[in-house]
Amino acid sequence: MLQQRTLKSISRAVGVGLHSGQRVELTLRPAPADTGIVFRRVDLPEPVDIPMRAEAVTDTRLASTVSNGGAKVQTVEHIMSACAGLGIDNLYIDITADEVPILDGSASSFVFLLQSAGIEFQKAPRRFLKVLRPVEVREGEGDQLKWARLEPYHGYKLSFEIDFDHRVVSATGQRFEFDLGSGQYNRDIARARTFGFTKEVEYMRSKGLALGGGLDNAIVMDDTKVLNAGGLRYDDEFVKHKILDAMGDLYIVGHPLLAAYSAFRSGHALNNKLLRELLAQPGACELVTFESERAAPRGFNEIARAW
Repeated sequence: MLQQRTLKSISRAVGVGLHSGQRVELTLRPAPADTGIVFRRVDLPEPVDIPMRAEAVTDTRLASTVSNGGAKVQTVEHIMSACAGLGIDNLYIDITADEVPILDGSASSFVFLLQSAGIEFQKAPRRFLKVLRPVEVREGEGDQLKWARLEPYHGYKLSFEIDFDHRVVSATGQRFEFDLGSGQYNRDIARARTFGFTKEVEYMRSKGLALGGGLDNAIVMDDTKVLNAGGLRYDDEFVKHKILDAMGDLYIVGHPLLAAYSAFRSGHALNNKLLRELLAQPGACELVTFESERAAPRGFNEIARAW
C-alpha cells in the first residue's frame, strides 16, 4: 500500500512576507492521517484553521491566497510546491501573520525544513486525484491568449511555456517539462526563484506591495540584464519557477494529482480556475489508492533524496 506521509518532528523558520514585508514565524508540525495540509493563523485571538482545498483560494493577484472566514494566508504556493514535491500529505503549518515568509524566493528552503524534520509514513493509504478525461481553461485571444490543461496520465508531469518579451528571458529556455516520477524535484525545480522587473517592483512598492522583496529573495532584472550578483541558478530558471508555482497552486486541491498538466502563460488565477473546472465536471476525476508499489506510477513510493 502507498502510505500517507507526515513529518517526524517539528521544524521552524522566521522570515518576512514578500508583499507585506512583515516578520513572520512559521512552525511545521506533524498531523494525523487524513488531516491534509492545514494552515493555522495562531496570531489571532482565536486561532483559525485553513484547510487546503480549491475553494479556499480567494485571491490570485501576484500570489495564491487562501482564506477561512476573515482569516487569510497569502503566498502559499512555494511551501505547497515543496509539499507536493516531497509527497507530504498531512501537515499543520502554524503561522504568526497573514503571509508565508518568502525566504530565498524558491521552494528550496521549505524542502530543507521538511527534510530536516524527517518524513514519516502513516498507516493510511495515499488518496490520489486521478484525472479521467481532459479539462482545459482558456482566457484571451491572439497575443493575449493563455491556457492550462489537465489530461489523463499514469503519474504526474508538468509542461509549461512562458512568453516574456525581454532579452534576458528570451535568451533562456522558455519551455520545460518535468515528471515527478523522476525523483528530481529538489535538483531540477525547487531552487528556481520568483522573478520580477525593476519597473514592476517600483510600481508595486508604490501600491504597498513587494515590501519584503529584494535581490536576496528574487531574480530582479532591469531592461537589459539580471541584477543579482550570482546570476541565475538554472539556465532556464524562469520557466522552472512557473512549474514550481503550478505544482503549489494545484496541490491546494488537497490530494496529489495523477495527471499531465500543460500550460501556456498560465498563472495563479488560471491554475485555480482549472482545479475548479476539474472538480465541477461530472466524471472528470476520481480518488484512487494503490495497494502495491508495483501498481503505482514509477517513483511514487520513494521519498525524495535529500540535498
